[in-house]
Amino acid sequence: MNDGNKPLVWLSGEVKTPPFSSEARIEVGFLLRKLQNGETLSLPHSRPMPSIGSHCHELRITDLNKEWRIIYRIDEDAILILDVFQKTTQKTPSSVIENCKKRIKRYDEI
Repeated sequence: MNDGNKPLVWLSGEVKTPPFSSEARIEVGFLLRKLQNGETLSLPHSRPMPSIGSHCHELRITDLNKEWRIIYRIDEDAILILDVFQKTTQKTPSSVIENCKKRIKRYDEI
């Protein structure tokens, strides 16, 4: 990108209305733009996910009565979106973690 921002590379998932409300979609866009600009996010908006890999985090979005998570990795040249899912339990499902690891591996091989 010519404005110095890191591009978003979507490996899985999307943020659209529905299922996100318009307000949640705007919040996600705002937070992703901060990441693209090189800002570091922390709780309550983001937390590290070392179980997936280094530089991996999850965005935490509360939308009406739903909890959404966006798993991402911060690379030197891009922000990788690894997964977008509705969180229904306290623990991140192992299938999400494994799918994210596979996506990272495929991306890094290219």
